[in-house]
Amino acid sequence: MESLNAACILIVDDEPANLKLLDKILRSQGYQRLVLVDDARMVIDLYRATQPALVLLDINMPNLDGYQVMAQLKALNDPLPPPIVVLTAQHDKEALLRALAAGARDFIGKPFDRNELLMRVRNLLEAHMAHSLLHDQKAVLEDMVRTRTEALRRTRLQIVQRLGMAAEYRDEETGNHILRMSHTCALLARAIGWSEADCDLILNASPMHDIGKIGIPDAIMLKPGRLDPLEFEIMKTHAAMGKKLLDGDDSDLMSMAREIAFTHHEKWDGSGYPSGLKQEAIPLVGRIAALADVFDALTSIRPYKQAWTVDAAVGYIRENSGRHFDPALAEIFLQELPGIMRIRERFAEPGSTAAPDALHIPSNPDETSG
Repeated sequence: MESLNAACILIVDDEPANLKLLDKILRSQGYQRLVLVDDARMVIDLYRATQPALVLLDINMPNLDGYQVMAQLKALNDPLPPPIVVLTAQHDKEALLRALAAGARDFIGKPFDRNELLMRVRNLLEAHMAHSLLHDQKAVLEDMVRTRTEALRRTRLQIVQRLGMAAEYRDEETGNHILRMSHTCALLARAIGWSEADCDLILNASPMHDIGKIGIPDAIMLKPGRLDPLEFEIMKTHAAMGKKLLDGDDSDLMSMAREIAFTHHEKWDGSGYPSGLKQEAIPLVGRIAALADVFDALTSIRPYKQAWTVDAAVGYIRENSGRHFDPALAEIFLQELPGIMRIRERFAEPGSTAAPDALHIPSNPDETSG
């Protein structure tokens, strides 16, 4: 009973004599945290300040009646509202039903019967405290689940990132390619109106775009020159291989990673691989990844080529808009070049001392490079 006695009880009645009587009865049973209110307009502020475990509420009061007070309390949307006991001299069925509909849990008739009052107060406090305990336990469990879920999410992201890095580390020249490429994907997704959650998803899924290269022989992956036709056919299998490696997990992250790995080499005009998809038949994530991947690949050193200048790579994007690339996305890519350049500088290769390439951004999107 010690815990019950420590509970706060808010008592609202405009008659000082009733407040004094209720105070005397309850204190005689050890209840110490009693908040007495004779002006119903003060209830909301006192409720917020004291967070009572029980409310004893008169119905007939000036300024605000008990029904109006209950409406105000209900509007607070308290996740664990205390029970309300109506204090009333009215015993007609209509008044009682109205009070129940407004949120009352029980009634105490006037004049007060001491034993009835104490029994109802104790029973309702015990029920509310039991409910509070369950509510607290549920909150603790939900917090534990959230913590565990977040830990699993971080672990999954780390695995995805490291698998992407494993494919890139087979070619030391690519360095921070996956960082530049994935951040560019997120930038483009944001530019076309994706939610922050979806932008974060593509940021973490796109590093897996070339995971299938793990299965490509070193003699082809690291060849210091252009691939012959047979070697190129073998290289092209990395898209299907990436899809196969990422099969078996239907989470949003892995589903997107699988789609990117399989479709980022498709081309708008249908001349890409592995499926020869055309235009909007190519998933949007594949079209986004294609732009980000090609631009960074062109401007990076590879075993078979020197890095292109940014101007040359931009010219390639323009020339291949509507052929290799989704033309609407290519236009947005060109509009977002300042942000893409910041990504390029932020994730430049370690030890690189080259100054950023000069970049002319035309005011007219249709302007082509010279």
